[in-house]
Amino acid sequence: MSTVADRSSGTWRDLLGPGHIGTSVVLAGGVGLHATNVFLTTSLLPTAIDDIGGERLYAWSSSVFMIASVISSMLVSRLLGGRGPAQAYLVALVPFVVGTVVCAVSPTMVALLCGRALQGVGGGILAGLGYAVVQAVLPENLWAKATAMVSAMWGFGTLAGPAVGGLFAQFDAWRLAFVTLAVLGVVVAALVPRVLPRRDRSAVAEPMPVVSLALLTATTAVISVASLLTRPWQLAGAGLLAALLLAGFVAWERRADTRVLPATTYSAASPLKWLYLTIAILAAGTATEAFTPLFGQRLAGLEPVVAGFLGAAVSLGWSATMVFSANASDPGTVRRLRVLGPAVLAAGLAVTGLTQWDGAGPVTVAVWFGGLVVAGAGIGIAFPHLIVATMGVSDDPAEAGKASAGANTVELIALSFSSALGGVLMNLGAPSTTRSAQLLLLGFAIIAVLGCLTARNARDADEPRTQPDAGGHLVAS
Repeated sequence: MSTVADRSSGTWRDLLGPGHIGTSVVLAGGVGLHATNVFLTTSLLPTAIDDIGGERLYAWSSSVFMIASVISSMLVSRLLGGRGPAQAYLVALVPFVVGTVVCAVSPTMVALLCGRALQGVGGGILAGLGYAVVQAVLPENLWAKATAMVSAMWGFGTLAGPAVGGLFAQFDAWRLAFVTLAVLGVVVAALVPRVLPRRDRSAVAEPMPVVSLALLTATTAVISVASLLTRPWQLAGAGLLAALLLAGFVAWERRADTRVLPATTYSAASPLKWLYLTIAILAAGTATEAFTPLFGQRLAGLEPVVAGFLGAAVSLGWSATMVFSANASDPGTVRRLRVLGPAVLAAGLAVTGLTQWDGAGPVTVAVWFGGLVVAGAGIGIAFPHLIVATMGVSDDPAEAGKASAGANTVELIALSFSSALGGVLMNLGAPSTTRSAQLLLLGFAIIAVLGCLTARNARDADEPRTQPDAGGHLVAS
């Protein structure tokens, strides 16, 4: 019997010591490759289209990649059940590396988009495995630390991607950047068989949820297209269609035998749906990263390199904060952090949004940066505990594995939806950049406030599995 506190009582030395360093490198490396690729491509693409053309397809680079990631992320638990951790990682790394090589040698934008789709397939699985494999390959007392480490790789990608991509672009060597990424993927693949088990006996293979997958893919595609529309009636029509498709997805999932998300999600007594909604709201807050550099250039006249730091501020806040937040182990403190996180996110975005105006000076820019770091800190103090809570919603290891893998699917879906919503809010404020910035940042602040409510509804996530022993200590039931 283990106490609830034991889930978070391991140390960083335990996680990164000789016994688990190889596993940690694979878990962090897989997510790091995916995260770095996301931001590296963004910084390389302008140089690439100067070379191979295809500017009219520029926006589809992100859309194709994200849709492929969402689809493949749904396969994580089934891939684990059928192949085990080691083979699952190799299955993910093959399309990622092949797609990266295709990007490196692409003669046209269409070819590059094909490479991006393959990258998305592999990257979506890699991101999901980073969370889902934690409980299969590490002891329970290291789950929170490992989750924080894996999540922090998104912050690493936000910083490393633009920096590395910008360096290669500066020397007109964008193809070499993709080659370097492919080589790193091969290195991680070579390490996988040495440190991960070939089978996970707790995982059970299941058939594909074809109808759910089709409905959710269609919803994601409609939202992605909506971000490119400008006329109000077009936006309203796309929004209505997306809402109907999403409602159809939920209705089908409730009664289907094979689902995208675990059956526990749709149980009235389970907190999993509230945990997923809170994760989605926190993930949505990171969508602001794609827009803040633009605001910095247009409203404050910042150089592109300097403005880029605004885009990294949110990730800097959450990746740094998670390292310390993961040390919390008291159940009451953990539940309070899960509620506090969305509130801090909302406050940071609100401060940044309320100070958006044309001709902003250095002091105002500093306020923007600070507000975005605070917003990121809100994500960081809550996110690792939300992920760990999803792992604890069921005593069935297979169901718990699907719940933790589902967290990544929810995160990717939220990123797709929030990116599209960001484009809609930008269009609503156009042609005024000030108005667009205010609408976007304050809009996401309001969404973050809703996260406080969903987190409160999930506050009992740990309680169904615990009860006091004779000495008054909480132990697993």
